[in-house]
Amino acid sequence: MLQTVNPFLVAGFLFFLSLVAGTLSEKIKVPALILFLAIGMLAGVDGPGGLNFSDANAANSVGTFALAFILFSGGFQTKWQDIKPIVAQGVVLSTLGVFLTAVVMAVPLAMLPQFTYKDAFLLGAIISSTDAAAVFSILRTQKVGVKGALKPLLEFESGSNDPMAVFLTITAITWLKTPDVPVAELAVKFVVQMAAGGAMGLLMGNLACRAIQRLKVSNEALYPVWGISIVLATFGITETVYGNGYLAVYVCGIVMGGKDFLYKYSLQRFHEGFAWLMQIIMFLVLGLLVTPKDVMNYSVISLGLLTSVCLMFVARPIAVFICTIFSRFNVREKLFVSWTGLRGAVPIILATYPLTEGHPQAGYMFNLIFFVVLTSVMIQGKTLANAAKLLKLDAIVREAKTYPLAFDRTPGSGSDETREVDLLPDAAVIGKAVKDLKFPDGVTILLINRDKKFLIPKGGTILQRDDTLLLFGEKAKLSEVEQNLNRIAEAEPA
Repeated sequence: MLQTVNPFLVAGFLFFLSLVAGTLSEKIKVPALILFLAIGMLAGVDGPGGLNFSDANAANSVGTFALAFILFSGGFQTKWQDIKPIVAQGVVLSTLGVFLTAVVMAVPLAMLPQFTYKDAFLLGAIISSTDAAAVFSILRTQKVGVKGALKPLLEFESGSNDPMAVFLTITAITWLKTPDVPVAELAVKFVVQMAAGGAMGLLMGNLACRAIQRLKVSNEALYPVWGISIVLATFGITETVYGNGYLAVYVCGIVMGGKDFLYKYSLQRFHEGFAWLMQIIMFLVLGLLVTPKDVMNYSVISLGLLTSVCLMFVARPIAVFICTIFSRFNVREKLFVSWTGLRGAVPIILATYPLTEGHPQAGYMFNLIFFVVLTSVMIQGKTLANAAKLLKLDAIVREAKTYPLAFDRTPGSGSDETREVDLLPDAAVIGKAVKDLKFPDGVTILLINRDKKFLIPKGGTILQRDDTLLLFGEKAKLSEVEQNLNRIAEAEPA
């Protein structure tokens, strides 16, 4: 039906459907990525759309481009102070954990007649990484949080384990093409790729922040162009020096997220929206590439179910428990980390590598991996909130408040920033007028959020219980004001 329609109209229609699907995902409790894939499949050759798309090389290129921006945005949104305590543990999970998952998965797959042990390792490598976007999208739609250090650990691990999975997949393909390649050579290549990727990410992140401070761009609208160039340059330069481009853009994002520079808020919002666009495009293309009738045959379904069970109940738990053996996490927390190993778009992208190399089993592998990803998201995704509650690790999710204004760092703003302060029920300032608050010079209340309505404070405005104040001022002074605002009444002098 769509094959003969204007391509611009087709693209606009598919993007619109994806937007609607993303909005509906929270209401129907189905992860958005499943809906994006479904739209792509319905638009494909076996669906009512009838679009014939079978170019694995194009899908691989789109996936590589999209994943670079998705990882950068994930790093850009990550707060270094949150992940700093768990970085070492996260690095172990995102490297050794991915390798162990691939190896454990390769053992049962190698016993099957249709796969050699090299094919089995390739399959294990492809499905070895987890998807941060899938995990937190599901928790957000189910309105469930997780306690303590689990959230930053899962966020960091899922965002940083894709480079390892890419390396293992390419290594496995190299091993298939060149059987006598020395293991020592592959080990050296791994060290060089990861070291160069991390170093280039740190370098480019710091250089980008310095350059953006000195670059006097008169038009604020041009800063997104600057943001795109940072991602492309970081990925391209790193790959040129034989580093891991995915790791570089993720580290670059973390570095920039921890720095203060002009129009940072605008750049973050742009990359967040651009990353969503990349996810939609990536899932639509992957949905178009798959042929549903090939996925839904007995061989793929039966082996896919066995692979999913082994991945969820054996490989991932073994990898997690080995990697966290010396950590402070208890058994319940380790079990939850094991269960949050959702597979997302990355394994499907990696499944296009054998297709581009002309591997004889590539088509079957792609369908199998596609089925495993669907199974993982549907089974683990549907039970993630219940698992958190069962293990007593769930936390109340505080809904982010939105305000009818935005503050961005601009020339001359110095170190000023905004901060939300929720007034405690027993705070001494409850019942006092704004004019009676003794704020340091340079600190002011911009807005008061009261019962989901916004008030512009005046001198006579009386503070009430459950008010949320949006403050503006220097970071150090804001911390002092926040403490003073929430002093309890008993602590006040008579």
